[in-house]
Amino acid sequence: MKGTAIATPNIALIKYWGKRNEKLILPTGNNISFTLDEQLATKSTVEFSEKYKQDELWINGKNYSNPEQMKKSKPQLDFIREIAGINTKAKVVAESLVPVAGGLAGSASGLCAQALAAAKALNLRVSKKQLSIICRIGSGSACRSVYGGFVEWEKGESPDGSDSHAIQIADENHWPEFRCIIAIVEKKEKKVKSRAGMKKTVETSVLYPKRIEYLPLAANIVRNAILKKDLPTLLEATMRDSNNMHSVMLDTWPPIIYLNDVSKQVINSIHDFNSEGIKAGYSFDAGPNPTIFTVEKHVNEIKNVLKEIERIKDIIVSKSGKGPRIVEDHLI
Repeated sequence: MKGTAIATPNIALIKYWGKRNEKLILPTGNNISFTLDEQLATKSTVEFSEKYKQDELWINGKNYSNPEQMKKSKPQLDFIREIAGINTKAKVVAESLVPVAGGLAGSASGLCAQALAAAKALNLRVSKKQLSIICRIGSGSACRSVYGGFVEWEKGESPDGSDSHAIQIADENHWPEFRCIIAIVEKKEKKVKSRAGMKKTVETSVLYPKRIEYLPLAANIVRNAILKKDLPTLLEATMRDSNNMHSVMLDTWPPIIYLNDVSKQVINSIHDFNSEGIKAGYSFDAGPNPTIFTVEKHVNEIKNVLKEIERIKDIIVSKSGKGPRIVEDHLI
């Protein structure tokens, strides 16, 4: 019982930060993302076998099998086993091009690849909606990686999470010129993991309720801008939402600070670049690495802006990804 899949990260335009249900990973608001191409993919093989006495997780040759490291992987495997009606343990072996816990949505690609590979291994015929829910049980943002292009994770209203899953706003062919430029500032694991940070923000930030209040309007602006290919409106809303999320992080107690001096330089440089009209929009997930959204004709100009900033180690330009896929060359 073995399956292998490749999935890619997604970067949120409207951010997911905070849950209304910790166990089921149900978000406090809808969020919207752009699926990246396979330059930052994760390939994962899942094998269920009686020879395994406990679940194992290996990423890039390193063992991540202790309970703390499997806090995302194991609940998803348990959920899939429940669907399949088995309790056989699994070994997961992944090769990832995304820095682990570096704020570049590595868990999204990893848990999406694991979910699809596990479903294949157990011969489960799951719809995109079902796969999205399985992904969500491992990592919230992973539920958006089940589609290519532009994706919305609907928070849902049901207590059991049955209506909290991703839908596709527009596929990878809708806006072929759209690009995401990723600047690698830091590859080290962050001190405060996203899951712990979100919980603290929900519990302690006095600004957070205001964020939840504004999210439906922000999501509506971004959704309409995507469908109309309205770049300036989309980019302004994206930058404002990134700023808003990091503001509630800073308002958390004790404060959570993911941005560093390089991140701030990028923010200032992009605003300078946009002085005569918005052509680029920055966004930061839970880490210092900036992602810059734009269209193809502005890519070289933006790369030149980024190259002038010290400590940027690498620049990756991603087109729209197509979503996850099954492959036959197993890692086990």
